[in-house]
Amino acid sequence: MHETSEQESSVLIGVNTFGDVGLGPDGEPKPHAQVIRDVVEEGKLADQVGLHAFGVGEHHRKDFAVSAPEVLLAAVAAQTQTIRLASAVTVLSSDDPVRVFQRFSTLDAVSHGRAEVILGRGSFIESFPLFGFDLDDYEVLFEEKLELFDRVRSQKPIHWEGRTRGPISGLTAYPHLEEGLLDTWIGVGGTPQSVARAAHYGYPVSFAIIGGEPARFAPFVDLYKRSLEKFGKPYTQLATHSPGHIADTDEQAREELFPHWLAMRNRLGVERGWGPGSRTEFNAQASRAGALYVGSPETVARKIAETHRVLGTERFDLKYSNGTLPHSVMMKSIELLGTKVAPLVADMLA
Repeated sequence: MHETSEQESSVLIGVNTFGDVGLGPDGEPKPHAQVIRDVVEEGKLADQVGLHAFGVGEHHRKDFAVSAPEVLLAAVAAQTQTIRLASAVTVLSSDDPVRVFQRFSTLDAVSHGRAEVILGRGSFIESFPLFGFDLDDYEVLFEEKLELFDRVRSQKPIHWEGRTRGPISGLTAYPHLEEGLLDTWIGVGGTPQSVARAAHYGYPVSFAIIGGEPARFAPFVDLYKRSLEKFGKPYTQLATHSPGHIADTDEQAREELFPHWLAMRNRLGVERGWGPGSRTEFNAQASRAGALYVGSPETVARKIAETHRVLGTERFDLKYSNGTLPHSVMMKSIELLGTKVAPLVADMLA
């Protein structure tokens, strides 16, 4: 892993976004191009307020504007100095592992060693038909492509053969990194098989905690550490990723977030067969034990510190974009996370 600058807290704090499409002044969805420009501005602010990492997710649907994270991250790299630049996540199953490595090794070059790729299967399936992949191959696609990516990442001649693409015999992918290997994580939603697979390759895990209690991930942390020992891999770090929003007071943060959370929750609910969301559900998720990190800087800092104590993870990434939440409100949330929350977490864990 590349060395990173020390943060005030023993928990490294970052942010990520899917480029959620918000509403413009006329109440209509913003053009994707404007959302993308807004995300660049958000990444610039995250760097200015001292956050550790800025992650951008890959999606291929109307309500999320970002389909090429590494291109957007390169734009952010040109306007930032120290912040880590990550995908959140790259859908490896429907991509080519060689090209994924090449795009992120290029990002690493233009950012002077700040690139990270977080690999995952994604929680949406639009990329599969878009790029011509069969959902019946969901498992084998990720397993084979992760194996190939690991060999490409080594920056050595590649010898690989599988059923999901043509073989490679002795070729090497370029460009290489100036120093070390490309920082690579596995994004995990909470299945034992995914945790064990990440440990097999020795990759750190970012747990996506988007519902329920963060404490329920403790068994997965234990499984990961046991699996690393089994495979003879060293421990590096673990992270959690959760949605949330920060404002000056708890009430303000909840009132700003709720209508946008509800709209997104119900839109996805129709797609996935869930019942309608409610204020009761929102309040439960926003409570001390829930997966929404929403509230004043003190409230959110306390929740991050508690997650660290329970899980022992070294990094926390806040998904600050939530449906149609306005750009200006998200900018304030990022500012408070860097200037207020991070120092408070440091004090709480000192």
